Amino acid sequence: MTKTWTVYLSGEIHSDWREQIAAGTKDASLPVQFTSPVTHHASSDDCGVAILGPEDAPFWTDHKGAMVNAIRTRTLIGAADIVVVRFGDKYRQWNAAFDAGFAAALGKPLIVLHPDEFTHALKEVDAAALAVARDPAQIVALLTYVIDGRLATA
Repeated sequence: MTKTWTVYLSGEIHSDWREQIAAGTKDASLPVQFTSPVTHHASSDDCGVAILGPEDAPFWTDHKGAMVNAIRTRTLIGAADIVVVRFGDKYRQWNAAFDAGFAAALGKPLIVLHPDEFTHALKEVDAAALAVARDPAQIVALLTYVIDGRLATA
């Protein structure tokens, strides 16, 4: 029986990097299932007040949403075989940095994905990772090697 690997894809939600990785692993016939945080920005921001009721101050709106989102995030990172965290060039992704730290604290194999220009800013995150990739094709090549033992070029 072939193991199905669970890969948690954390990080920026403004590009199609998740879809590129999913398509690449499908093309490579890898036994992978992907999980992720809620990637619909408004839903993620408003989930706490939409479900549990309004707040008077933006701080408490954000706080409530973060706690509700953490139920999903902590559960799925905890269940993951591998965690991939993407840092993109749009917005500050504090949640992605937190997810990387959480995964590292749990001892999860961590792969970080970001452009070269973020190397200095993410040096501590990179140091906790087992691999630092620059594009989704490298993630697919890493997963192909780790899961199937096939060395494919990115």
